[in-house]
Amino acid sequence: DQESGPHQPSCPPGLEYLTQIDQILVHQKVDLAEMIIGWEMSNSYVVKNILGQQIFTATEENDALTLQLCGPLRPFTIHLHDNTGREVLTLKRPLNCGCCCCPCCLQELEVQSPPGTPIGYVEQNWHPLWPKFTVLNELRQPQLRVKGPWCDCSCVSDVTFQVTSLDETAEVGRISKQWGGFMQEAFTDADNFGISFPMDLDVKMKAVMLAACFLIDFMFFENNPKQDH
Repeated sequence: DQESGPHQPSCPPGLEYLTQIDQILVHQKVDLAEMIIGWEMSNSYVVKNILGQQIFTATEENDALTLQLCGPLRPFTIHLHDNTGREVLTLKRPLNCGCCCCPCCLQELEVQSPPGTPIGYVEQNWHPLWPKFTVLNELRQPQLRVKGPWCDCSCVSDVTFQVTSLDETAEVGRISKQWGGFMQEAFTDADNFGISFPMDLDVKMKAVMLAACFLIDFMFFENNPKQDH
């Protein structure tokens, strides 16, 4: 029955499908202009189920000056639309410091569904070595932790960020950056991710985990190879 699924309190409109799945794939689209001339362009993604069927499209809203001056640290608004064109999620990242030596101004992301109504947040936690985040609900109450590897770069394998309970004793899910092959990794900053979570996890927290994937992409995997030379 397509109408049934795990009980979900107050599911935001457009997120009903998330109640029925425990895995999501996120594929960043390759921008030819960015690959050829090295100019930073707004990111766009396709969110799919494990069968490769499109669930949402995600498009970054930004201006040319911010794209070129701020690079991966740039503030952004990302709009997620369902297959009917309805905006179901809005992600907002303010401009904050990207230095781990500055614990007073860390990265954060607000997740809205429907647009204008916050359902959760992702906040970076200061740590000198480990990438760490907290997933919070709409009241800013901590719900989950996210911890990445000491080294966030990988040449030929996946990079996994563990999603755990608040005390970090139980793994709840994963956000994994997947190896895209030499050509993609060497000449573009287009990335592929897989996200897993419990089927019965609150749908709002599933959406915030999806949002965390975009923040992780910008923070750790967005460097344009042409801009590194």
